[in-house]
Amino acid sequence: MSAESPTPDEGRTTWSLDDSGQVATILVDRAAKLNAFTPQMLLDLERVVAEVEASEVRLAVVRTGGEKVFCVGADITLFSQLSSVQMWRDWIGVGHRVFNALEALRCPTIAVVDGLAFGGGLELALACDLRIMVDGARLALPETGLGTVPGWGGAGRLPRLVGAARAKEMIFARHQIDAARAFDWGLVNAVAPREQLEETVQRWITDVCTSAPVANALAKQLITAALEGASPHLIEGLAGGLSLATEDLREGVSAFKDKREPEFTGR
Repeated sequence: MSAESPTPDEGRTTWSLDDSGQVATILVDRAAKLNAFTPQMLLDLERVVAEVEASEVRLAVVRTGGEKVFCVGADITLFSQLSSVQMWRDWIGVGHRVFNALEALRCPTIAVVDGLAFGGGLELALACDLRIMVDGARLALPETGLGTVPGWGGAGRLPRLVGAARAKEMIFARHQIDAARAFDWGLVNAVAPREQLEETVQRWITDVCTSAPVANALAKQLITAALEGASPHLIEGLAGGLSLATEDLREGVSAFKDKREPEFTGR
């Protein structure tokens, strides 16, 4: 599940399974450079996401290397050397393709934002379903201060979470958002002190993984479709009908009648 070992400056993107085989951890690791993305790291993330999608995991947790910095986004020294065509095709285009694939994973995803998340780092977290943030971290989209704009979905995903006015504040004025404001705005789902971060993450992992995996996957697609304008009446009817054919629904009903915890298999 891991690529050949690059140097610390090159970075790596890998994934691993927990002992239960239910939870995948996606690790974006270039700690020596604040986890700034290189083109190869984007391609590695694309490969990793495809492998996770092909697995039977119930949840994917996105983490980054080092401490105090989640990810500062794209490596400025690399993208500033590109031509306009290369920027459009090989940097922004690939980034959108990869982050869209992450967003579209069948299983739910959690980003563990354990430090600063700027630019593409925040966009990486935005491509996940849920975000858990350490108290003391900050979020920002500072691209306009460099003379460019968010390039990996920030201008689309951020307004859906916090509204257009707040998204414009973060982009136009480059205001950094602390954990309390991020939670108040609905930008993150939970905030924890660093000493309680792993406990909080594990609690969310347990809560997600004890739900029926097929139902979670269906619900994720329902929410996405509804946000894109599909009729909830229509798509919920179809998904509810599909759930009737699953072993998980029969197990859930049986467990409810027996007053016990269900043991879902994802079938």
